[in-house]
Amino acid sequence: MTPTELIFLVAIFFLTSVIGVVTGSNSLITVPVMLEFDINPARAIATNMFALIFMSIGGTIPFLKSDVLKRPDLSLLSVLTVIGSILGALLVIIIPADTMPLLISIFMIAVTVFSVTNKNKGLEKQEKPSPTALKIGYGLTFGLGIYGGFFSGGYVTTLTATFIGFLNMTFIEAVAITKVLNIFSSIIATLIFMTQGLVDYQLGIILGITMFFGAIIGAKVTMKMSNLWLRRIFLVVVVFLAVRNLWQWIS
Repeated sequence: MTPTELIFLVAIFFLTSVIGVVTGSNSLITVPVMLEFDINPARAIATNMFALIFMSIGGTIPFLKSDVLKRPDLSLLSVLTVIGSILGALLVIIIPADTMPLLISIFMIAVTVFSVTNKNKGLEKQEKPSPTALKIGYGLTFGLGIYGGFFSGGYVTTLTATFIGFLNMTFIEAVAITKVLNIFSSIIATLIFMTQGLVDYQLGIILGITMFFGAIIGAKVTMKMSNLWLRRIFLVVVVFLAVRNLWQWIS
């Protein structure tokens, strides 16, 4: 990789980490960019996952002094994520990579439809979810943990929608909680990738430090925004990514 290509890659990772604190789906942009530089697909996924550890930590730090992380079920959500991520990371060598754009597009479209038809979800504090909603929310957390450990592209986005839709979180709460869970998901997946020798540590550290500072900036900006504006940004990016990935699959 030439110095010019590295600078371009760093710029892309920085911008996506700033915006991705709210929207997630960084990997839908960063991994394809890495593939354009002839990085092996499995190595690109593994190195990107390694960098996501730094981003998730950076995105969590600004929320530590707020009340949005004080949820009694955070430990349960973390355990479900860890177990799912272990299973997901083991699927990288099994599931064909060319199926991912269609799968991701379906997730994105589902998130968009849900968000549009539930306009008030995530804007204000709501009553405690029903037992059924809790079971669905926890089940999806586990299932998405599997997907997050496998690829991560669209994982945080769909997890954010799950928390808002079934666990009655506000947007700011969901953004903060997903950053914490993504730390666990990324670490577990990266450890498994390391045993397979797939992580490019030199590139991963450079991109990881870039994403760490980008996420801190993004999180600080997020804390100053209302849930309404977070919802608007979330929907715009999700629609864009859904169309982009569907077009990629059709092409």
